[in-house]
Amino acid sequence: MSSAISTRDARQFRCIGFVMTFFVAVLIVSNIASSAKIVSLGISIFGVPLAFDGGTLLFPLSYVFGDILTEVYGFRASRRVIWTGFAALAGTSGVFFLLRTLPGEPGWEMAAGNAAYDAILGGMSSGGIAAASLAGYLAGELSNSVTLARIKVLMRGKMLWVRTIGSTLIGELVDSAVFVFVASLTGVFPWAAFLPLVLTNYIFKCSIEALMTPVTYLAVYKLKKAEGADVYDTDLRLNPFRRGKSGG
Repeated sequence: MSSAISTRDARQFRCIGFVMTFFVAVLIVSNIASSAKIVSLGISIFGVPLAFDGGTLLFPLSYVFGDILTEVYGFRASRRVIWTGFAALAGTSGVFFLLRTLPGEPGWEMAAGNAAYDAILGGMSSGGIAAASLAGYLAGELSNSVTLARIKVLMRGKMLWVRTIGSTLIGELVDSAVFVFVASLTGVFPWAAFLPLVLTNYIFKCSIEALMTPVTYLAVYKLKKAEGADVYDTDLRLNPFRRGKSGG
């Protein structure tokens, strides 16, 4: 089994582009949904009302893809996909920003107008949601990938569910806290919703990924068989910015 794969080698795999496409789609759609609506569950835990932003319905799948990428292709390939996703997200935010600055057609202005646009899509057009997602997902997903890669080496590839769920507990906590903090700081979410959103997002995301464990097992098995790859990151410094064996 190889300890790492180069960027060129990663591009030769047949299925990594397919996984990357779904990852980017989930990332963009979930961020638009996060900007659009906050949903109340109507219940409380220890007096904290539970609520989640719209992106929480879909966003946990990005962690499933992250686990699959790291498990099959290694941290280096997973890191490349993460940065690709955020480049796409930055472009999406730029389109919404440009659309916000363009003059509206009179009929649309009467029916909705920029006030409605800002109220629903302001997080995307102002860059608030994009900044929050970039900070939260980068910190959370990289924490998730590093944890999974380390546990895989320590456990010699056994008990996949331990590293997928264990890495999720760490990654999702980091992601939820950083995401909601930056989104609140940029005015996308009210500060009063900080604790309910962090608590609900964390519980919901971890629960979804735990329930998706059989799907993760199946996807990992099929991809390893199809690609003939099972990467162990034994000689990498798991660095999100540097390339090469010594720099990860």
